[in-house]
Amino acid sequence: MSLKVDIQKKFKGFTLDIRFENRGEGALGILGASGCGKSMTLKCIAGIETPDRGKIILNDQVLFDSEKRINRKPQERRVGYLFQDYALFPNMTVEQNVACAARRPKRERGAYAAGLIKRFGLAGQEKKYPSQLSGGQKQRTALARIMANEPEVLLLDEPFSAMDAYLREQLLLRLEEILEEYDGDTILVTHSRDEVYRACKRLLIMDAGQAVCKGETKKIFEKPEYFYAARVTGCKNLSPARRISDHELEALDWGVRLKTADPVSADTSFVGIRAHYFYAPEPGQREENVFCPVQARVSEAPFEENVIFYTEASRKQDKEIWWKLDKETWEKHLGGIVPAQICVKPEDILVLR
Repeated sequence: MSLKVDIQKKFKGFTLDIRFENRGEGALGILGASGCGKSMTLKCIAGIETPDRGKIILNDQVLFDSEKRINRKPQERRVGYLFQDYALFPNMTVEQNVACAARRPKRERGAYAAGLIKRFGLAGQEKKYPSQLSGGQKQRTALARIMANEPEVLLLDEPFSAMDAYLREQLLLRLEEILEEYDGDTILVTHSRDEVYRACKRLLIMDAGQAVCKGETKKIFEKPEYFYAARVTGCKNLSPARRISDHELEALDWGVRLKTADPVSADTSFVGIRAHYFYAPEPGQREENVFCPVQARVSEAPFEENVIFYTEASRKQDKEIWWKLDKETWEKHLGGIVPAQICVKPEDILVLR
């Protein structure tokens, strides 16, 4: 299975210029801020939007080629598109919605749809209309209808954006199971780093219509390499940086020199520290990369504490630094008091371009 996309489309004040290839490497997540071109990329693959130029090839079948003037209609593409609002037919029941998409002889559609309905946990809902379903049931009906058409690529456009945390968690688990069974390509568009980390083996980060980076999801989270990639993957502490040596830089917003495990190249311009990477040193222990808080406040979350602190330099620039730690460490080991020194290991410093 393979999907190759190399397209450009110009809009007023915005140009989509994206290229990537996925060769049966597991689900590909596209992560980025709202308006960066994620959904537009899916619409071009599905044939809902037409690029100005470029190519889209799915399993050696050309879906779009501007030079050869090929542009297959959406219904001619083996593409399953899950819209944000699910786009179910309101005048059809669950079983009718699923059966109408089945790529089977008419006499076999009912039994085939019944099997999918059971597989997606919708038994007992067959005769209900979309207006009688919960949000989760609507989504599963939409997914069952998509699978009934036996797509070669599955496009998921922010499928959990309108759901509460509990329902999102349940459906994300179900989606993970579905993707494990599905042997086609899958692209998940989202602005949630948690969703993409759990559901996608590979990740493409977009900004202003272009790809910033692409690779294995876990590796990008561990070493994002780029400022924007670090920010959208949840790094709360980012500062402009000045190179000092091959393994040392200065965080300009924080006024702190930092030793790094990764090399500091000539094009290094930022440094990042994830909020969970900080720690309090043991008494009398000599540490590298020491921050000395001059001002701090504590914000309690349900399962962790957030210590928001300033160094002397960062306070002058109003640049807060976030440290997230578990309640046990905060209460039992620190006694609910912000330590005089807060440290981070060289291997946990993100060297960014």
